[in-house]
Amino acid sequence: MQNLIRYSIIIVLGGLLFIPFLGQVHLFDWDEINFAECAREMIATKDYLRVQIDFQPFYQKPPLFIWMQVLSMKLFGINEFAARFPNALTGIATLCSIYYAGKRVINEHMAGWWVLLYAASWLPHFYFKSGIIDPVFNLFIFLSFFQVHLLRYADRKLLHALLGGIFLGLAVLTKGPVAILVALLSFVVYMIVNKGLWGYKVKHLLLVAATALVTTSLWFGVEVIAHGWDFIREFISYQIRLFSTEDADHGGPFIYHFIVLFFGCFPASMFLFQYTRKRSTDNEYARAFTRWMWILFWVVLILFSIVKTKIVHYSSLCYFPLTYLAALQLQRLGAGEIKLKRRVVVLVLITGFLLALVVTVFPLAGIYKNALIPYIADPFAVGNLQADVHWHMSEIMWGILYFAGIVTALLLMRRHFIRGMVVLCVTQVFIIQIAVLHFTPKIEAYSQRAAIEFFKGLEGKDVYVHVLGYKSYAQLFYTKKEKPTNPKSYEEQWLLSGAIDKPVYFICKVTSADQYRSVPGMLDLGSRNGFTFFKRNPG
Repeated sequence: MQNLIRYSIIIVLGGLLFIPFLGQVHLFDWDEINFAECAREMIATKDYLRVQIDFQPFYQKPPLFIWMQVLSMKLFGINEFAARFPNALTGIATLCSIYYAGKRVINEHMAGWWVLLYAASWLPHFYFKSGIIDPVFNLFIFLSFFQVHLLRYADRKLLHALLGGIFLGLAVLTKGPVAILVALLSFVVYMIVNKGLWGYKVKHLLLVAATALVTTSLWFGVEVIAHGWDFIREFISYQIRLFSTEDADHGGPFIYHFIVLFFGCFPASMFLFQYTRKRSTDNEYARAFTRWMWILFWVVLILFSIVKTKIVHYSSLCYFPLTYLAALQLQRLGAGEIKLKRRVVVLVLITGFLLALVVTVFPLAGIYKNALIPYIADPFAVGNLQADVHWHMSEIMWGILYFAGIVTALLLMRRHFIRGMVVLCVTQVFIIQIAVLHFTPKIEAYSQRAAIEFFKGLEGKDVYVHVLGYKSYAQLFYTKKEKPTNPKSYEEQWLLSGAIDKPVYFICKVTSADQYRSVPGMLDLGSRNGFTFFKRNPG
């Protein structure tokens, strides 16, 4: 009965944290709109086997997450709420899963800290209110690792081998073979660290692999039978390009993901610095799982630091081991087994101050943007700042209150660690909600709202809409584009200078507008917030 009550509390609180206001802001280009558009086109074409974008095969992702969005859109309509709803449910499932895993591996106190830390850290919380693919992928990978851990110690080894393979296969169907790469690399490292299999039997590992293969074949196999090997070839080619080149200019230094996790997983990331060389007193069962989590953390972090393409959510799989390892320390601190290190206090104070400063500076930058503009060299950024966004001086109080909450929590920790940590986590959850509800719509107004509103104004009209000079999926989703009947409409040059059969609307950034103004027959419709709009009529 107590377990039922605890899980009910987690489900209710997770629902309150992740579900409300999912649709209050437009989907963000690229990833959110990309996946939502794939789901919309599945519904429009009634082709639920192949993933499409702009009604052409999309070779970058398998369909599992897209299917989840399709079901959501069938329930709630084709909108922002429906696109993000699957991740809200994934957030609830994640909190329940880590509570179960933490309780089974360590104890219910540690499991509670794990849930609290995951919900109170910036990026882990924020992604459950998004429409990107990674939260679902990460949950399946974690569940697969957990089942493989149980495979070594639990009695029902066949069941855990089957579940481990199924979850790994579902991860592949969500994001692709990167799931297998992470699993293989992690297991190789595990064998090196343990100098052998140590408790694992080859037949059980083969069953995990076979089950994963069967699970992935439920779609990959059907795809090959229905359409040949085109998808597989293009899919593998894309994965190689992603690892070896800076795709779409998303590059960065080797330490990129170290920085992302350090700040993005505050406050959980701070407690990794609580660790010492002293061997844990946990039993072998718990130490083995902790070893798995350290291995998963470093494999993912190093792998995606090596990968040339750098995007924030590529290291999001680290959220599971990072918050687990931090929760271990919180459990020991709360039980009085260890003392809070001064370096952790200093890190929480400094990092919290920097994050609070960012929250404080946002309103100030908006209020005094005219004073900042002369120092900005990028005309597109200057145009963005000209968006009509209203800020008030009172809004700097959010940053001040945030830092005050952090300081209060640290002071409380000196006398009663648990109370202080709860105050820190509650402060975090509160400020994350403020950021999502109050700041995100204003940031979206600067970055893309002018373009989105332009596209929405063309919804349902018999026209072509084309983006010039930059990549976007927003024109597809927000115009509710129908499948083209003229194949030439995919050719940019034909739209710019060919014998078009209906009006064409163009959008580009102000930085590249001049080169299109000279195109014969091009009508300049004006500029707004960094974007310039054009129209070209037939004849």
